[in-house]
Amino acid sequence: MMTALKTVSGTTYLDANATEPLRPCAKEAALEGMMLSGNPSSVHAEGREARRFLEEARSRMAAGFGRISGTCVFTSGATEADAMAVHAFGQGRRIFVGATEHDAILKAAPGAEILPVNGDGIVDVEHLRARLRESGPALVCVMSANNETGVLSPLEDVLAVCRDSGAHLHVDAVQSAGRVPFALGGCSVAVSGHKMGGAKGAGALLLAEDEPMDALVAGG
Repeated sequence: MMTALKTVSGTTYLDANATEPLRPCAKEAALEGMMLSGNPSSVHAEGREARRFLEEARSRMAAGFGRISGTCVFTSGATEADAMAVHAFGQGRRIFVGATEHDAILKAAPGAEILPVNGDGIVDVEHLRARLRESGPALVCVMSANNETGVLSPLEDVLAVCRDSGAHLHVDAVQSAGRVPFALGGCSVAVSGHKMGGAKGAGALLLAEDEPMDALVAGG
């Protein structure tokens, strides 16, 4: 957990849930990567060194969520990661999203069916179970921790319901990553660097093992 710190203006910073100040280790890693001159796709020595650095970062990121290296896709942030997940796993499927999801999900899936939440802001799992029985192939989006209330979703229960019906579960874990242990397999997960002391403009989409995914942007 990030401790309070003094900002350049001398005030005590206590707003880490909005964005956490850059940690020294993240700054050092970013600078080290920026100093590498090779393209990770190149086969010469500089390219291979850049590839090694990239894949080591991918492995560390995936391991932090109980995943293997090949399941980590780096993005510009969680908004892109959420959009990628909806694009990849929502095509040809009915999409269900929690009523209190972040706009990154709600606006990526404007035609989604909204799942009600109870008085504590927790998604109604039994309602989801009933709807999935009727829906056919589906994508379900439920956040790990709410960005406004801090309410934690019963993700294990939601995942069990999704598995029973063959639905894909996508979890926006931006607010809980680095704060709440996360070892849930069998779903895709979006995280954001700046919420846990990393650089702004960096995030990741973590996939279930051997999970195929269509690219959001072609080429490159």
